[in-house]
Amino acid sequence: MGYHAGMLKVASSSQDSPALRAKAPRVAVIVPAYGVAHLVGEALASLQAQHFEDWECVVIDDGAPDDVAGAVAPFLTDRRIRFLATENQGVSAARNTAIAATSAPLIALLDGDDRLRAEYLATTVPLLEADPSIRLVTSNAWLFGAVPRERPCFAGRDSDSEGRLGDVLDRSFMVYIGTTFRRADFDAVGGFDATMAQAEDFDLWVRLMELGGRAFYFGQMMGEYRVRANSASAHADRMLLGNLKVYEKARAALPADAPEQGLIDRLIAETQRALDFEHAIDRVVDGDIAGGLDELRRVRALVGGPIWALSFALWRFAPGLARPMLSWRRRAHSRGGPQALQHDDALGVAA
Repeated sequence: MGYHAGMLKVASSSQDSPALRAKAPRVAVIVPAYGVAHLVGEALASLQAQHFEDWECVVIDDGAPDDVAGAVAPFLTDRRIRFLATENQGVSAARNTAIAATSAPLIALLDGDDRLRAEYLATTVPLLEADPSIRLVTSNAWLFGAVPRERPCFAGRDSDSEGRLGDVLDRSFMVYIGTTFRRADFDAVGGFDATMAQAEDFDLWVRLMELGGRAFYFGQMMGEYRVRANSASAHADRMLLGNLKVYEKARAALPADAPEQGLIDRLIAETQRALDFEHAIDRVVDGDIAGGLDELRRVRALVGGPIWALSFALWRFAPGLARPMLSWRRRAHSRGGPQALQHDDALGVAA
């Protein structure tokens, strides 16, 4: 089948049961699958295992280097699943393209390397349908993959909760990518911002909440979030830059007298200090040990605990040890190590 409409290729199958054909989808599940051909089958199998059946799904291959089409092909016997292929345009534009190809009034996001637990759609969809004041629904998720220890994404958050715009901005209301929201709201805010290279999901949550209303969080773990060593979310400095852009956009979008403006100013200042911290580490790792340590000392209030205190004391007498120690820390950070995850959670970097 040839390309058309901006090099868009569509594949699906007419083989399905009469029962599935008879039901209009209530939710569209969007699955970007760049570079995860070896994993997307797990995502789709978890979708087919849902207790809730009234869904449609679009898997989008955004110019991936691997054989996503081949991996998805066995699932196309399910008429609810379709496959799109485009030239590479980035994850935000890819999600926008896939969403535009669906019609259901609700949208759920499932990355191609993640999984949903069987009760996810049966829990999130009816809640949104019943309560128009809710802008998005999310849940806790199980963190697995390139981590030293599998654990909940949001430890200690096993109770249901609600949040407003300020809670989403400061991450006291936790959201991960496995989130469900209304198509009408998505259209109202203009979809994903294709100019965002990082934190594009956080940016969407904030803009949805700028419409007013509430966000709802289920403490039950209904998703499974995979950390990959080379994933975009593994790089703290880029995520911090993305967060900074989100805050600056929110500051510009809200009225000058909005109650969230003071919070945004504080978050911008904190994020800038966190970026200074990461850049200081870069200087040490790149060989400018003296200059990098001077910068680290200026922003050391960002980190506490006995390990950092001992490290700074050691580097005072043996600065040459800073480079291998911080190089190790950077490698652990990129793999989603426990210290990195704790630091990320505090700064709103984790998923």
